Amino acid sequence: MTAPLIGLLCVFAMLFLIALRCPISLAMSAAGFVGFGLIVAFKPAIAVLEKGPFETLTSYGFSPVPMFILLGVFASKARMSSELFEGAKTFFGGWRGGMALAAVTSCGVFSAISGSSLATAASMARVALPEMKKNGYVPSFAAGTLAAGGTLGIMIPPSIALLLYALITEQSVGQMFIAGIVPGGLGLLLYCITIAIIVFVKPSVAQPGNPTTITEKIIGLKGLVPFAAIFAFIIGGIYAGFFTPTEAAAVGAFFTMILAFLRGMTASQFVEAIQETLTLSTMIFFMLVGAEIFGYFLSVSRISQSLVEFVVSMDMPRFAVLACVLVLYVILGCVMDSIAMLLLTVPVVYPVIIAAGFDPIWFGILTVITVEMGLITPPVGMNVFVIKSVAPDIPITHIFRGVMPFVLSDLVRLALLIAFPSLIFSLM
Repeated sequence: MTAPLIGLLCVFAMLFLIALRCPISLAMSAAGFVGFGLIVAFKPAIAVLEKGPFETLTSYGFSPVPMFILLGVFASKARMSSELFEGAKTFFGGWRGGMALAAVTSCGVFSAISGSSLATAASMARVALPEMKKNGYVPSFAAGTLAAGGTLGIMIPPSIALLLYALITEQSVGQMFIAGIVPGGLGLLLYCITIAIIVFVKPSVAQPGNPTTITEKIIGLKGLVPFAAIFAFIIGGIYAGFFTPTEAAAVGAFFTMILAFLRGMTASQFVEAIQETLTLSTMIFFMLVGAEIFGYFLSVSRISQSLVEFVVSMDMPRFAVLACVLVLYVILGCVMDSIAMLLLTVPVVYPVIIAAGFDPIWFGILTVITVEMGLITPPVGMNVFVIKSVAPDIPITHIFRGVMPFVLSDLVRLALLIAFPSLIFSLM
């Protein structure tokens, strides 16, 4: 039996384990270990099993992951989300659908320091959803807006997904973050346009808010100041070369912690923040360990090389190759967690994309946007279930119905970035 065939069988076995609800990290580790053992030998496979976790858990490159998670958790403990939403709500004043615009804008700004879509969706839903329902918003529209707005957290830097993509593909983390700014802002703009169109076509889904004066709007913007300062500090420091991504994450987390204490974070809440960070970081690092072991297996199975040779032999147009990969991501996004999907698939498809002549940073942005869509598409839209946990009275089918216009908005953004790659590189 050839190495690529053994590799293919092990990949199918891994997918079968995942379908049986085996933890993805364990499924990747098991498939990688058995596959490496069958192709090379089991004694070297045991050495890989010993070496892989140590290399991953002691890698300096992965150290920004817990720091950015901690930064986002401290921002939640500082109650910055509620102040941000109140300021945005004042800014949009008496517009019909103003609260929806405030909610999605708040999600975009909050995600700029959170880095996590799930954390953004959960934090903003607790603040905004009760007010939107109290002010006569149709629940499906309100919940759909917040579920979609939360996905901005995976794109607007600092982003855990962009960070992991950069580390997996050995790209510059700073360049990935800077490349994500315009696509992230474009996503926010298109979401606002989507809300405006929905409210124009069906005014009954949202009610006008209380009108505000210009002075009140300007004062309301003070809620943006902490976010703008931290975002400028992190991205500006990386862009100017003052900090490495790890140093920027650590310093950003430290200043956010100080801000949280100044805003009344208690010792017990500090301990909760550390525990929450450790829980999320452990989950991600276990998947990274599985991906490391799986990566050793991929290298000896020659699956990626065989896939590249197959694509070359098909003589497909390179954009057809790109379309196939992105469709695969959309399908996988319906049934798999976004971080797990990146760790599982990027090592396989990345060589194909490079062989097709695409820029790795450009492809990384497209990948993360497509993965982002998976957070709000049925049957397993993680952000939708986060909103459901905050608002158990809203049927899950209604929330999925509410996010569909935003999925179309993401498709428009994807098309624009494919047609105009310069949008991604405009700040680099």
